[in-house]
Amino acid sequence: MKITDGRPLVAHVVYRFAVGGLENGVVNLINRLPGERWRHVVIALTEAEASMRSRIARADAGCLELHKAPGHLWREMPRLVRLLRELRPAIVHTRNLAALEAQVPAALAGVPVRVHGEHGWDVHDPDGRSRRYRLVRRLYRPFVHHHVALSAQIARYLAGCGVPASRISRICNGVDTQRFRPAAGGAPERGVLAAAPFAIEGAFVVGTVGRLHAVKDQALLVRAAARALAQAPDARKRLRLVIVGDGPLRADLQAAISAAGLTDIAWLAGEQAQVADWLRALDLFVLPSLAEGISNTILEAMACALPVIATRVGGNDELVEAPATGALIAAGDESALAEQILSMLADPQRARGMGRAARERVERHFSLEAMVAAYGALYERLLARRAAPAARLRQA
Repeated sequence: MKITDGRPLVAHVVYRFAVGGLENGVVNLINRLPGERWRHVVIALTEAEASMRSRIARADAGCLELHKAPGHLWREMPRLVRLLRELRPAIVHTRNLAALEAQVPAALAGVPVRVHGEHGWDVHDPDGRSRRYRLVRRLYRPFVHHHVALSAQIARYLAGCGVPASRISRICNGVDTQRFRPAAGGAPERGVLAAAPFAIEGAFVVGTVGRLHAVKDQALLVRAAARALAQAPDARKRLRLVIVGDGPLRADLQAAISAAGLTDIAWLAGEQAQVADWLRALDLFVLPSLAEGISNTILEAMACALPVIATRVGGNDELVEAPATGALIAAGDESALAEQILSMLADPQRARGMGRAARERVERHFSLEAMVAAYGALYERLLARRAAPAARLRQA
């Protein structure tokens, strides 16, 4: 089909376009929404990393950086209004609290459709209890035509901020089930672990993937592994731990591993580009976060046919169907995590069965195609709704 200049432009506004689940969802949406229908631009209020720019496959999709100084957006609003008037997007789609302020310049620029997505809690408000943040969302609510919640918990939170149910759509993340697939033959593919400081033959490898930040609480996994070995010393022959990712807590985690006496069985692998390969090297995936929205990493692990142990926060209980596909524990519960790790280690056949069930669950409920179709349908519906009054005026 011929691409015309009349295609609606969607401006995706994010605080920072860097490696992360939210940004990964933006890339998937840009790459997979029909090109004959939609154009896209990413507006990063601060900066856009080259690694994320390179993942956008659409040649006609732009990526702009505003290099906003720390603090509120107010001083940058005139510049953003001018930019939006120049770009003339049909839709502005902001994401998370850090980008919510951009709804005001979008309204001042006369953008027809303004959407705001909530992907998870702010790192300073992991439980969503902050009165200040609730007030901020109430103040900006009149500028937003429609909200997207990635979990039922977030949808309830938005309703508590005064957003009518008719203006909230719940759209879960989707996972690329071709890229994130089970290891061939069902056995883990250990190639990426060749540089690990431990022998891997016959090992049961427990891992996690994510930014090394307090809200992700990888330290809980380290403490739970140490507790598991204290309870079952023989487990040291097989239990191995891999933490993939980088961030401000790397030195602290390395110190915790050393203090726990785990340097011979645990490895901080750093940030890695080919996450799917690392997931296929594992026997068990753990997400020990203090807060989540709908976790892309859980979905990716499940798509790779891994059993998942996750904390019962955010939308994790909407993904992990315990005990069929894994286990859910309370945030910060070191004892429960140690117990679940030992249980999986003791019965790897049961763990693999959970992994197979996890893959089937992703294929049924969390495909990337379903996510993209839901966003496309929402955009179409909102555009049609905004166009209807104008059409009635023309007919009158």
